[in-house]
Amino acid sequence: MDPVERSEKKGKISGKNIGVIAVILTALTLITAYCTHRRIPFMMDDEWYSTLLCSDEPIRNLSDIVKAMQWHYNNWGGRIMTHGLLQIILLSGELVADILNTLAMLILSYLIVAVADVPRKSRPLALFIALASITGLNANWKMSMFWEAGAANYLYITIFILLFILPYLYILRGKKISIPAPVLSILMIPLGFICGCSNENMGPAMWILSLCVIIGYFKGSGQFEGSKPAVSDLVWMIIGNAFCLIGSIVCIAAPGNFARSAEAPDASLGMLWKIFLRSYYECRAFFEYLIPSILVFIIFAVCCRKTTGKYGKDVLLFLACALLSFGAMFLSPHYPDRATFGTMIMIICAALSLFGKYASDDEFEKDLFSRRMILVTSMIIWLRGMYFMCEYLANFKGWIR
Repeated sequence: MDPVERSEKKGKISGKNIGVIAVILTALTLITAYCTHRRIPFMMDDEWYSTLLCSDEPIRNLSDIVKAMQWHYNNWGGRIMTHGLLQIILLSGELVADILNTLAMLILSYLIVAVADVPRKSRPLALFIALASITGLNANWKMSMFWEAGAANYLYITIFILLFILPYLYILRGKKISIPAPVLSILMIPLGFICGCSNENMGPAMWILSLCVIIGYFKGSGQFEGSKPAVSDLVWMIIGNAFCLIGSIVCIAAPGNFARSAEAPDASLGMLWKIFLRSYYECRAFFEYLIPSILVFIIFAVCCRKTTGKYGKDVLLFLACALLSFGAMFLSPHYPDRATFGTMIMIICAALSLFGKYASDDEFEKDLFSRRMILVTSMIIWLRGMYFMCEYLANFKGWIR
């Protein structure tokens, strides 16, 4: 056999082996995550959201949840879709919630791969990287995914966010959507509203992303060049964008938000002092919470630098949404570490989008340095996430103190 052919054959076998190893590690991660979920009980806000909120009476059915969310909207905040979902999950019990949470981690990882448009042959590895990233790059893995209230606010709601932007990204990339336009138009009503009503920073960012795609589609510029806008596509795109805007307004303009703002820690401070404190919170979010995700993106950008000489509009949109969701928190009197979850997801999508573009390039198979760097980086991320979960389990078992 010719040495070149032997080398190519070896590379193909190696690629298959990587896929098998990625599947095994993905399964191991999900098993560890499920075991960790089983050891973390309903706690803190979970106990409060198990009630009608306005009283200590426990919720028993969907009618109670509707009543609780009415009180929530007027007295506590506008994230009624998120916390309504939370109450449904709490009503199902801890075992069902733990199973759902584990499945949600897998679904979110799959949607990240779909949104990033990774080619089929590289999806097992990309799925592993996505799953590893949402634990290993997470500023607070426990409070954003394993605490039930945090899971509803970030893990579950991000699934709806990615489902909302996925058809827009299909249009951006010139791909055909298999769902009929009338059906998609109907689906975009709840998806757009839930996305907009998700939380105060991600909803507006996703509205801007969908608006940018619509404007690009109308102008026929860049990746749309030479394509004529289809009326059926424009209908569902505009419907989704409109309901995302409506959801954002409903969330932000909730009377409960203003009631809570009046009780915020900086409510009595002067404007200059507020600006200083909020600038500090933004800096802390950047340097403490988001730096791991940013560094990983930089590594992927360097490794995938040969990707047809440009990164594509989708990558730029992901980064723009990350920046918007990060900057929007300046308007909030508090910026907890878990609130960076959506921003982190957008950065991961940008990194995997670069990986997907390069993985589909023939040059990728020959670029051993970049392949090894991506694999090593992915393993480090995975080990970091596994360390968090295994440390918690070891503490629970009493193996370490």
